[in-house]
Amino acid sequence: MFRNLKRVVIGKPLKTSEEAGQSLTKSKALALLSSDALSSVAYGTESITSVLIAAGAVALWLQLPIAIIILILLAAIVLSYRQIIRAYPNGGGAYTVASTNWGPKAGLVAGGSLLVDYMLTVAVSAAAAADAITAAVPALLHYAVPLSIFTILILTALNLRGLRESANFLMVPVYFFIVVMTLTILWGLFQVATGSIPEHVAAKVGTDFSGLTVVFFLRALSSGSSSLTGVEAISNAVPNFKEPKEKHAASTLTMMAGILAFFFLGITFLSYWYGIQPNSHSTVLSQIAAETFGGQNIFFYLVQLATALILAVAANTGFSAFPVLAVNLAKDKYLPHLYLDKGDRLGYSNGILSLSVGAIILTVIFHGSTDNLIPLYAVGVFVPFTLSQSGMIIHWYRNRHEEGFWWAKSIINFIGAAMSAGLVVVLFVTRLNHVWPYLFIMPLVMFMFFKIHQHYENIARQLRLQYVNNVKAARHEYDGSTAIILVSNLTRVTSEAVDYAQSIATKVVAMHVSLDVNPGREAKIQAQFKEDFGDVRYVDVHTSYRSIVRPVVNFVSKVAKQSEKANHSVTVIIPQFVPKKPWQNVLHNQSSFRLRAALSSIDNISISTYYYHLSE
Repeated sequence: MFRNLKRVVIGKPLKTSEEAGQSLTKSKALALLSSDALSSVAYGTESITSVLIAAGAVALWLQLPIAIIILILLAAIVLSYRQIIRAYPNGGGAYTVASTNWGPKAGLVAGGSLLVDYMLTVAVSAAAAADAITAAVPALLHYAVPLSIFTILILTALNLRGLRESANFLMVPVYFFIVVMTLTILWGLFQVATGSIPEHVAAKVGTDFSGLTVVFFLRALSSGSSSLTGVEAISNAVPNFKEPKEKHAASTLTMMAGILAFFFLGITFLSYWYGIQPNSHSTVLSQIAAETFGGQNIFFYLVQLATALILAVAANTGFSAFPVLAVNLAKDKYLPHLYLDKGDRLGYSNGILSLSVGAIILTVIFHGSTDNLIPLYAVGVFVPFTLSQSGMIIHWYRNRHEEGFWWAKSIINFIGAAMSAGLVVVLFVTRLNHVWPYLFIMPLVMFMFFKIHQHYENIARQLRLQYVNNVKAARHEYDGSTAIILVSNLTRVTSEAVDYAQSIATKVVAMHVSLDVNPGREAKIQAQFKEDFGDVRYVDVHTSYRSIVRPVVNFVSKVAKQSEKANHSVTVIIPQFVPKKPWQNVLHNQSSFRLRAALSSIDNISISTYYYHLSE
């Protein structure tokens, strides 16, 4: 039943040879990897104005210079990441750049920040999509969190179906949003230019007011910087592109940046011209749509629909980039190796599922509030930006003899690194009440990385074959073998397990745990066993409790120590019958699973399960 449900949700397994068909063209990659960055225009301007309105409507003119500064930062980041794509085409983005140039610890800070940030990407996008839906349908206001979780689950299922299918699906909402927003901005600018919509600005550019301070300006700037989140995703997912990967990835990044810059500047200008003020009942973007199209008509609802769709699928950027980053961390032994495994549809399904669970947890913790999530989201982006771009300066200096105009490239990276670092400082100074969890989460993530890495290093050291003077160390030669059969009662399963044990061991011991429940039954089992298998030693271990696990572990431990002195190998055989139909397993005691888990902690033994398959 589970297998059939999995096939319906995920689809039929793909052959490994079909992997090349999962690579992305530029048009599909733009849909799959740019949705997060493009969707930020839905809340970027609103984040700025929400801070500015605290000083009154007279402060709203500041959104224009703030938008220009953000676009300058966007240009520096995009130029920098184009360089990263060409210098590090195997993906990994900021993690790879920081690890190579600053060292493993800096790389882990970048990698850990991005892992958490991708979870926040999904949570923020799903929450913002719920906000857009509730703005159009206020009756759903109390169901924002369930709507967010439902969006995450839909995208999880979609991504488990593979890159190609998810890209094909995402092309519709992403390109629909691009078309709708382009028409909205162009129609709005046309009406402004022709005087159809007169100027309603709250205050002229340059108007002074009492609350204008550097800290106030920087607070608004840091809030608007959320518009740059998602830009790095393409550099992390370069291996997913068709050949030539670097060229296609760099072109897609440039296209995405151009569209993002046009949308962000256009929406911010219209917001200023219309005199839009943020409120709790309607988003800035929906107010712009209503003003541009003359009310809540079909065009207004098309903008709302396009916005809700792009915000919903924006989370997919995280689903595309998180698994690839997890693969790079797992290769370096900082995450479990299960993240290296590909699923039935040739995607890194373990990474997709981990991201989904993390995003749902964050959505519940922060109650689906974008205001609470976005500042933390921005920190998670700009810390890796700073490390990667400063790392590229080191990269160019090391390769200055091979790279032409290395100093000019370094200047670009320096500008991006300086602005990113400045924004990180501003976020901590002005939004500490929102971003403090980063100071708690990152040490935990780093601790996890180091513990995982230490575990893998310890395993490698212990399992490595030892060579001395190019001669392999002597292997252990046993003088005999001991098999311990766990007997619960006398059945055909027990009989065949005893025959199997006698075929592989020089010494066979049958071990039974007797309980206080039915003493007569225990004596009968012992007598019958000795009659049927007189040449096998039978040991009855009594317990006054209901669990058989501890008596079995204690007995096997004693036999293992004795066998070690006798230089015998020890194999514990657990007889188990297998029902014909999988669902019938729930009707039977699964003590064999508990026994195997408990016995695995004992040194110098092997555990074998003797399966007896039932015919009906």
